[in-house]
Amino acid sequence: MKKTLKDLTTEEKLRLICGKDCWHTCDFDGKLPFVRVTDASMGVRMPVNPESWDGVKPSVSYPSLQMLANTWDLATVRTYAECVADDCLDYGADILLGPGVNIKRSPLCGRNFEYLSEDPYLAGVMAREYVSALQSEGAGACIKHFCCNNLECNRLQQSSEADERTLREIYYKPFEIACEAKPVSLISSYNRINGVLGSEYKAGYDVLRREYGFDGLIMSDWDAVRNRTAAAKAGCDLEMPYHPEHYEALLADYKAGKISEEAVDACAQRVLDLVYKCKQLQVGKKRKYTQQERIEFTQKAEEEGIVLLKNDGVLPLKKGQRLSMCGWFARPCAYNRKKPELICGGGSGWVERITPMFDMLEIMQKEYGGTIRFEPAFSEDGVDSSFMVPGNAVDNAAESDVNIVFAGTGAHLESEGGDKQKLELYSAPVQTILDTAAVNKNTVVVLFAGSPVDMREWIDEVAAVVYVGFPGERGGEAIANVLTGKVNPSGKLSETFPLAYEDTPAAKGYTDTKVTRYEEGLDVGYRYYDTYGVPVLFPFGFGLSYSEFEYCNLLLKTAGDGLEVNFEIENRSDIDGKEVAQVYVRAMSSYVYRPYKELKGFAKTLVKAGKSEKVTVRLDRRAFEYWSVANGCWAVEDGVYEIIAGASVADERLRAKIKIKDGNAIVL
Repeated sequence: MKKTLKDLTTEEKLRLICGKDCWHTCDFDGKLPFVRVTDASMGVRMPVNPESWDGVKPSVSYPSLQMLANTWDLATVRTYAECVADDCLDYGADILLGPGVNIKRSPLCGRNFEYLSEDPYLAGVMAREYVSALQSEGAGACIKHFCCNNLECNRLQQSSEADERTLREIYYKPFEIACEAKPVSLISSYNRINGVLGSEYKAGYDVLRREYGFDGLIMSDWDAVRNRTAAAKAGCDLEMPYHPEHYEALLADYKAGKISEEAVDACAQRVLDLVYKCKQLQVGKKRKYTQQERIEFTQKAEEEGIVLLKNDGVLPLKKGQRLSMCGWFARPCAYNRKKPELICGGGSGWVERITPMFDMLEIMQKEYGGTIRFEPAFSEDGVDSSFMVPGNAVDNAAESDVNIVFAGTGAHLESEGGDKQKLELYSAPVQTILDTAAVNKNTVVVLFAGSPVDMREWIDEVAAVVYVGFPGERGGEAIANVLTGKVNPSGKLSETFPLAYEDTPAAKGYTDTKVTRYEEGLDVGYRYYDTYGVPVLFPFGFGLSYSEFEYCNLLLKTAGDGLEVNFEIENRSDIDGKEVAQVYVRAMSSYVYRPYKELKGFAKTLVKAGKSEKVTVRLDRRAFEYWSVANGCWAVEDGVYEIIAGASVADERLRAKIKIKDGNAIVL
């Protein structure tokens, strides 16, 4: 029988909102059902001992969320989340601590591999689909981290200072969109927002509940609560993990009248609601996919997300070409001094994979055939070692038709709890790229990384760059399929690759040990580069294909209080391909500042060789809104707006204009 607050003593209610241990809510020896939570990013990270921090059980390792975002494919997002839900059911997890929707304000943030995009619309839409699919298959979602958790440096003290409009349009927006899927829970951030701890951020919590319709539970990030009473009064329903001293202080404050019974009941009721919501989600649910099917899906997800950044015609590889390969990242299973799992992000997002780490030499010999010369050249931390000889890699490259260098970063550089110090690769892989490219113009770089990499030193010397992020279980097979042309790459960047960190707006704002001022305001990511004409290495939304696409026949139609954007994409090649078309809106006559243009819609479409496909993207009222600080509400200005369809933020293909008058759109 369902328990209510009347069935609990005051002490039990106070204890209920303080958690049981590291991963569970209190059950009072079976009096209540409990909820078990699990870390997540590249899959389920279930501890061996669910009452402590020690060890994790092997689980399906998926491509990191940044690679999922690079798919721009909502069907892939849904299947990804459904597979992860099955993993949760396997391990008895009621709630997945994800997805992460924090904006990628700085390319140095150590957790960017866990986040979806620099753009709030793209991050929000993908999170909404993820949450919807995850919960439909029996696992509760916990979107994170609310909000402005955009750096890891000194995250327990750092205050992110942003104005109200910037918060509304950039940092709240992905949470607002994700809340449409009714997530059962949400996690607060470690950092402060304008001086207030994330666990005590009542102003933001009120927006979530009163405006976004969020009716779930708000829990703290682990060890993010300093004062349990203050956090509870602000609306933080559940502290995790359990700290006995915090409970004792809360009990004392209650007895002293420092927190009302009404405030305690509000938090306790939401914990009870969460428990029963999660159990209801699981009723009648069975595994949708076998574990083997989930492992196989990791290859499909990676293939959809791999981004071809440069190609001078060397890819796809042609049969009969002599190949050489080098770089520790090609064979982490064979040349590891530590753990082969280093090719991933670190911290709570790290997953103990089920299958052995990939061996690209073995996979490529199987898929491509013939003899492939290989030399590790450098170690996982980017330095030479006694058995890794860069000179041999140069000799091999000189004798080959195509040379492939596997390089990148990993958990030792990109991890929760710390930020990257630079965007450049270590010197050993850079030198290997330069030296092998000097003797073989057909040098391909396969790049493993969870965030942008500074390539200025070598990008002009190589023929191709394939960005593969942090792949999952079957990532090696996916990479081989793209290199050999069995798969036509269709991923596009969900974040800008700047030329250098110094070019980013985040690098220009004030920062000290305690405060980060978001001086760029709305001009985050492409909004800054696009508006001010700042050159970048690769723009937001960019990605090459083995196909060639043309856009034509743009037609706008009004649809209620929104707009229907119709156009055609033609594949002018002899290979089937998928194209990610993006729709941006530009306010041309605004009385308030607006970035030059902003993403408001997208569609990924399969176009057969020599054929055309019609694409329709629908824009609602929100595509034209801005946050009016003067009136404290969303507003749509009368005026002229340009609708831009393109292959990236910098590759504008089609344009048309509309005029909005008295809230009604008129096609010009």
